[in-house]
Amino acid sequence: MPTLIVLRHAKAVAGFGTADIDRALDGRGRRDAAAAGEWLRAQGLAPARVLCSPAVRTRETLDLLAVRPPAGTAFEPKIYDNDPDLLLSLVAELPDDAGTVLLVGHNPAVHQFVHDLTGRAPDRFPTCALAVVGLPGAWADVRPGLGTLVTFRTPKD
Repeated sequence: MPTLIVLRHAKAVAGFGTADIDRALDGRGRRDAAAAGEWLRAQGLAPARVLCSPAVRTRETLDLLAVRPPAGTAFEPKIYDNDPDLLLSLVAELPDDAGTVLLVGHNPAVHQFVHDLTGRAPDRFPTCALAVVGLPGAWADVRPGLGTLVTFRTPKD
């Protein structure tokens, strides 16, 4: 059964005077991202591959997770577009042998995407929150409502 880990990037600086895509993590964001990586390892959730927005804050979040997927990382501009339908299309293109995949993106798209996949989602999806979604069948068969929300974690959990 494919497993999708959907992670909202960790807390970033406000970014006044900085282009949105260039916003970096703040101190809390760096701590939260490292803790999320520790949590993933403790749960045995090692992604085989990663889909990540090219924004600085998502790249820094990924670096601090300290996951090294054997199939590599794709920095996908469509994730930065912040559209849940684009996220669904990216996931549906994954190869059958992808196994566990980590998607690192932005709100509101990641929150809506989890809701679309599972038919439910928490009321809030704060920075560095992650949802683990179980999916039946092949990645190409992923459709709204077919996923199961296995776990939801926030930095305060």
